[in-house]
Amino acid sequence: MNYNPLLMTDGYKTSHHKMYPAGTTLVYSNFTPRNVKYMPEQAKQIVVFGTQYTVKYIFDLYNEQFFKRPKAEVCGEAKKYLSSYLNCDYDVSHFEALHDLQYLPIAVKSLKEGSIIDAKIPILTFYNTLPEFYWLPNFLETLISSLLWKPLHSASLAYGYKKLLSEAAKNTDEKNIGFVDFQGHDFSSRGMQHPEAAVSSSLGFLTSFKGTDTIPALEAAAYYYNEKDVAFSVPASEHAVMTAYGREDEIQGFKRLMEQYPTGILSVVSDSFDLWKVCTEFVTTLKEQILARDGKLVIRPDSGDPVDIICGTSEPYGKYEGNWENAPASKGVIELLWNTFGGTVNAQGYKVLDPHIGAIYGDSITLERAQHICARLKAKGFASTNIVLGVGSYSMGYATRDNQGGAVKATYCEVNGIGREIFKDPITDDGTKKSAKGLMKVILENNTYKLIDQVSWAEEKTGELHEIFRDGKLLVNETLSAIRNRLV
Repeated sequence: MNYNPLLMTDGYKTSHHKMYPAGTTLVYSNFTPRNVKYMPEQAKQIVVFGTQYTVKYIFDLYNEQFFKRPKAEVCGEAKKYLSSYLNCDYDVSHFEALHDLQYLPIAVKSLKEGSIIDAKIPILTFYNTLPEFYWLPNFLETLISSLLWKPLHSASLAYGYKKLLSEAAKNTDEKNIGFVDFQGHDFSSRGMQHPEAAVSSSLGFLTSFKGTDTIPALEAAAYYYNEKDVAFSVPASEHAVMTAYGREDEIQGFKRLMEQYPTGILSVVSDSFDLWKVCTEFVTTLKEQILARDGKLVIRPDSGDPVDIICGTSEPYGKYEGNWENAPASKGVIELLWNTFGGTVNAQGYKVLDPHIGAIYGDSITLERAQHICARLKAKGFASTNIVLGVGSYSMGYATRDNQGGAVKATYCEVNGIGREIFKDPITDDGTKKSAKGLMKVILENNTYKLIDQVSWAEEKTGELHEIFRDGKLLVNETLSAIRNRLV
């Protein structure tokens, strides 16, 4: 369905053009992540990301679904819906004037994507460039906010994973630190609220990693960030494939898959029936075939507590009779694979599995669990790089706009040619919703971004916020690699 952009706003905004003070000619607004109290401890820093995607999305939407459509048709459609919705004869003359203009009279400024900021630093400012369209900046709030908060959140969360995994690799396998780019893999697509949410989230994830199963993100990266080949994956089975062989012939599935893919990385989901049997009997039976492959067979558990499954535990669980110390579950996947295939002990003294065998876990991974996995592997003498973590919607999708307090607020307007600093400071709030005041700029001082509000127009034009859109023209065209490089 092609939506009419005039209707892609919150209902109450369709009345605001008549509510500003008479003589209003300019409204200056910003998008700011105001707090991170609902973010995990490992992801309190905010990675600026999604502004180029957001501006291009809105630019395309208005061009294709508003300016290119006949005025009578597209404005008439808005009149029909809004007249019914508001129970009035809705006047669309301001929409018609915008259509006559044939471009969005807006100036948008953004911090460079890939910048790392604290809360309360605006990442985007915008205002109207023609006086009669004072109503337009905040009319766009709904689109800007709904498009921007998700990639911003996912980029910040992914950066938290990247920092955690990099630190663990540095401590246990520093010569293999480059592997961390692929140690986090986006599994979240199917659990997202909408395909567009999956795409924008995966773009955010890819600012820190190079693995995703969200294939549309590749097209989106090429379109919105001018770059192909930004992420990769490998042949991998699912339960439908493995259970098709049945419990008794599951091992035949492993054999067939290795015959089908004799080289490269091959990931095989391994918990359809008995993960511990796979990690002991199957891999022993298939050891010769596995070692003969020019590549790595990756064992994929997909159920249970990820920390215990990967690292083992001294606390008995599940169906096991006998001495728990002898139970495969007490040792965990990595130790069991080491027992069969061995590997090397690196210069830092940590065990690294033979390159023909590995493991990935992609169910219910969180930053906290990732931290526990790395810590327990280290305590057992294993390098953190022995495992890849599939990060799914349990981590990337459990979020709302409130996780980073992202909001659009107007801080300045001009009425009858006179500037007015506007702000909010609700007595009923804990301070989160207190806004900045007036025109603003962001400066970089000692590698820290700082907001300076109540500045003049001349000062506003300086600082770290750079114009990315003006009067229907895109002024930004960055690649994902350029953004990744700022995060290194």
